[in-house]
Amino acid sequence: MASRLNPYIMFGGNAREAMEFYQAALGGDLSMNTFAEFGSPGPDGDKIMHANLETPDGLTLMASDTPPGMERSGGTSIAVSLSGDDAEKLRDYWNKLTDGAKVTMPLERQVWGDEYGQFTDRFEIQWMVNIMGPAPE
Repeated sequence: MASRLNPYIMFGGNAREAMEFYQAALGGDLSMNTFAEFGSPGPDGDKIMHANLETPDGLTLMASDTPPGMERSGGTSIAVSLSGDDAEKLRDYWNKLTDGAKVTMPLERQVWGDEYGQFTDRFEIQWMVNIMGPAPE
């Protein structure tokens, strides 16, 4: 298998809800395992230790709840980016993922010729969507 780079998001206790939302928006197969399944029962046993979403379009999104005893800090230094030239599919992702989100930049044509937008979803994850425009002449 070739090496891959993909987002891995740490949630503060709502990884299951978030990943089910992302699966509804992006499609694909979602697998999730809890801390209890890997030998850590207790009050956080039902939290997600590892989740993996693989979409038919080749997108991969992984996540977990922050493990017990580990500190979680949110931030604005990273965002999940969706980009490509399939405008219909990317607009559909935008419409589904922005349900309950705070749109910080509407998806619209930009000076570089692409459609681009930004939002923070209902789980406080930042997203960027870029739809490639026609090649410059």
